[in-house]
Amino acid sequence: MSMDRLMSVEAAAEILGTSARFPRRLIAERRIRFVRVGSHVRIPESAITEYIEAWTVPPLAPRRAGWAA
Repeated sequence: MSMDRLMSVEAAAEILGTSARFPRRLIAERRIRFVRVGSHVRIPESAITEYIEAWTVPPLAPRRAGWAA
């Protein structure tokens, strides 16, 4: 079993491109996996990857030429 790198809330926010408030809200709402290390909260790197993959919206198929909008 390989260990994920544990990231601080601030590091997770930087990867997500948000403020630290957003990952803290995800943690509070239990929408992302996290680890308590004493009084600190850490987010496994794979949890960030899973969150991004789960919320990634695929592009629509291109429209065929000649179709009305």
